[in-house]
Amino acid sequence: MTGISSLLRYRAWLACGLLCLLAACATPQRIAGGTTQAFERVGRFALSATGYGGPQQAVQGGFAWNDDGRTLRLDLSNPLGSILARVQVRPGESLLTRADGTQERADDPDGLVEQVLGSAIPVAGLRDWLRGRTGSQPVQDLHKDEAGHIAAFVQNGWHVDLSNYDPQGPRLLRLTRDVAGRHISVRLVVDKG
Repeated sequence: MTGISSLLRYRAWLACGLLCLLAACATPQRIAGGTTQAFERVGRFALSATGYGGPQQAVQGGFAWNDDGRTLRLDLSNPLGSILARVQVRPGESLLTRADGTQERADDPDGLVEQVLGSAIPVAGLRDWLRGRTGSQPVQDLHKDEAGHIAAFVQNGWHVDLSNYDPQGPRLLRLTRDVAGRHISVRLVVDKG
């Protein structure tokens, strides 16, 4: 009996260790080369899109965000930490570079990210939402938590829930949207910031 019990404990510890190792790999590193004044967040994302009556599409991985107010860089990685795509946004230009080196340019970073992931993520809105702000676009149904932080609102068709604040902003963002016959759900968890 003792041998079986020890074996089961060993397997449980081994499984736990592997899960911790995979979790550590999933979160990308901070983006090197940014300015010291840049706003940075690093964490994990999960995105799902369900067509009404159709199958669910889902993707998850890590993200690293570096925004100095003029230039934004967003790295998206797979669950093992390999970069899937890098989005760089400058005034009037958005550039997406895939892992294979192919590039696409556009005026709109949201559209570029949608091409990579297959579903929309509101990069433009995230510039404010990651800081716990609503930005300049009109907002409906604004709610604040007991500490006075923005907790929920609707903007540009996105239902946004922000919580678990640290000094830089929310550490948990939940975004949902119904568009073109699909329900889109995005969850961002900030691990470093």
